[in-house]
Amino acid sequence: MTIEIAGRPIGPDHPPFVIAEVSGNHNQSLERALAIVEAAAQAGAHAIKLQTYTADTMTLDVRGGSFEISDPDSLWAGQNLHDLYQQAHTPWEWHGPIMERAQELGLVCFSSPFDETAVDFLEDLGAPAYKIASFENNHLPLIEKAASTGKPLIISTGMASLGELDDAVRTARDAGCSQLVLLKCTSTYPASPENTNIRTIPHLRDLFGCEVGLSDHTMGVGVAIAAVALGASVVEKHFTLARADGGVDSAFSLEPAELASLVSETDRAWQSLGQVRYGPTEAEQKSLVFRRSIYAAADIAEGEMFTEANIRIVRPGHGGPPHLFEKLLGRQARQDYSCGTPLSLDQLL
Repeated sequence: MTIEIAGRPIGPDHPPFVIAEVSGNHNQSLERALAIVEAAAQAGAHAIKLQTYTADTMTLDVRGGSFEISDPDSLWAGQNLHDLYQQAHTPWEWHGPIMERAQELGLVCFSSPFDETAVDFLEDLGAPAYKIASFENNHLPLIEKAASTGKPLIISTGMASLGELDDAVRTARDAGCSQLVLLKCTSTYPASPENTNIRTIPHLRDLFGCEVGLSDHTMGVGVAIAAVALGASVVEKHFTLARADGGVDSAFSLEPAELASLVSETDRAWQSLGQVRYGPTEAEQKSLVFRRSIYAAADIAEGEMFTEANIRIVRPGHGGPPHLFEKLLGRQARQDYSCGTPLSLDQLL
């Protein structure tokens, strides 16, 4: 199966579609956001993804209790939700300039809407696709709204039970979505490889009959490369200019050299998949000459017996096949052979 986002085909027969996620790594600077877009293009990414929300569309401006992040292991421990989203959000007036710059550089640019008003806003900008974040994959009204646009829809599957995913997929398709991608995702920041469970990827494809990929929060590119080997046709990673610059998502984001490696190595992994095949490929034909075969290992006179001392199985492969070696021992030579002469199949039979 193949889908298209902004004219780019996505599917098993095409190189992986690599998405660089800006998220909050702009650090509230439009100049930095544009620099991230340019760095992503230079690294070879295929798409830039934004996040479209405000603090008020995400949560309530309430202090204390469950509106404070109490997990001591969280990157955002101790922060208030409203304050965090205010810090991390991409101002809506930046979307147009960012999308324009991405288009100039040949990048697909789309966004994750976090409520229905964001879908309306992105529709006015001509967004070519929508991505539903893991924390919103239970927000069926949002999924319905995004799917009703008829644009390709990507849904991250973090935390979702199989039943919840079924609800999300049914909602999307009932609302008119015909181009769907499900991304395996682990919603921890950063995620550890052992909790990523990418063997789920081919199961998602088989179960829901759609394109699949990985939204990856692990460090490095190894998990993403393995995901492509398991059939991922989309890979999404957070991206920043330098983790040392700080920012709400910088700790688990790729830097430019790492993104370039992700693009090249996932493409290399995809190229290697091929198909189930045995026997020499066309490219291997020239290598057949270097296989083992039977050669005269000494000068042999006509009528002399073949022995382990005067014939050997060696490289190259111009002589008879090795499996005839034992049958040849004890037979008489039909002609003279100089050392290094391949023994032809006619001589061996």
